[in-house]
Amino acid sequence: MSTARILIIEDEVLFARAVVKRLEQDGYACTLTTTLGEGVARAMQDAPDLVLLDLRLPDGDGLERLPQLLQGRDEHPVPVVVMTAFGEVADAVRAMKLGAADYLKKPIDLEEMVMAVAATLHRNGLQQQLSRSRERETRTREGVALLGESPALSALRQQIQQLGKLSGVDSAGPTVLIQGETGSGKDVVAHLLHQESANHDAPFIHVDCAALPRDLIEAELFGHEKGAYTSAMQARTGLLEAAENGTVFLDEIGELPLDLQAKLLTVIERRRVRRVGSVHERPIHARFVAASNRDLRQQVEQGEFRSDLYFRLNVLTLVLPALRERGEDILLLAHHYAQQTAQRYRLPPPRFSEDALGALASYSWPGNVRELKHLTERAVLLSGGAPLTATAFALPARPQDDAQAIPEGWRGVTLGDAERTLIQQALTESGGNISEAARRLGITRMTLRYRMEKYRIRLEGVQS
Repeated sequence: MSTARILIIEDEVLFARAVVKRLEQDGYACTLTTTLGEGVARAMQDAPDLVLLDLRLPDGDGLERLPQLLQGRDEHPVPVVVMTAFGEVADAVRAMKLGAADYLKKPIDLEEMVMAVAATLHRNGLQQQLSRSRERETRTREGVALLGESPALSALRQQIQQLGKLSGVDSAGPTVLIQGETGSGKDVVAHLLHQESANHDAPFIHVDCAALPRDLIEAELFGHEKGAYTSAMQARTGLLEAAENGTVFLDEIGELPLDLQAKLLTVIERRRVRRVGSVHERPIHARFVAASNRDLRQQVEQGEFRSDLYFRLNVLTLVLPALRERGEDILLLAHHYAQQTAQRYRLPPPRFSEDALGALASYSWPGNVRELKHLTERAVLLSGGAPLTATAFALPARPQDDAQAIPEGWRGVTLGDAERTLIQQALTESGGNISEAARRLGITRMTLRYRMEKYRIRLEGVQS
């Protein structure tokens, strides 16, 4: 049963009452007017879901008021189905050109009318859903930004813009692998890659490989046909197919089971997907962007990730630095999230005390940007308008603040000098083997390589 509201503008009273009676049998809420002036006034007042309009009325020509009815109240579009007498086909054609959704020729079969009304409402509903989806995607794109002024972030933004130029309307663009710690903003980078591409109006499909149920992951990715398994009551489009000409973001791809890695590789290579339970393949034209907080090369060495898929994904790699490596970006982001939270909850502009700024700058941020955002939001919400102090952020105490805890030989040495020395020492002790050096330092190969580039540690003779 439908609850759609239908306005009927028709001066033939007996026919109009029959229309109302039939539509109400299907659950529609009907309003009947017998003049054009009254009908337009009710349309502007009530904003119906559909208008049935007779083109010949005692007080005017329906075609003349059709544009106003189509626009609706407050520019809320309303579908209009026009009703024309025999021999007025030209008027029906004019009405369709003006934007009418459909037309019915008198004498009208009531069952035909009901089907036309249902089909028009269904099409209009789909169009509204599509418009809302596009509006949400536009708002998402507008709200996505890689905030920061550090050299690492500036270089990353430039790389994203360059990669955006490599995709065209007929080309999905190269596959990109994003690597970075948990919470560092890999999803933001993926959104920006999509936004900078020529196909930014196409869908952006975020696939969280770590969250997909193990027994349903294949059907979720590739889709399935009706009856492919017990609970497959109807055919379903997979996430890869749903991306159309847009972007598929495979988040935490290192969590994908090995057997599905092989199938994913086939899809990326051949650009065709086969639904579970189907013998037919469907073409896909989406761009693939993958991300991982784990060292995929190390996973390959340990037999946890397919080497062929790794090399296929690793066409272009973007490395997202950890927040602790971004210097003044920490305070910039803290101010941004504090202002954002205050505006959202209509709170006074937040102020940071000196001890809060010092605590934020010196904290190691193991949870990266995500941790900073959550702690800042909590501090603002609980501050009651008072200045934000170090206590408000509830950060762990800094270990060994006492100068006496610093070894004699390290006094006066900067953090950068200490890191450089430790990395060089680990490389020397491991005979130049990067994997072994990373294990000794308790970091990933990816992080070690990034810091070697940061401190310009020469790579000649170093094993990988």
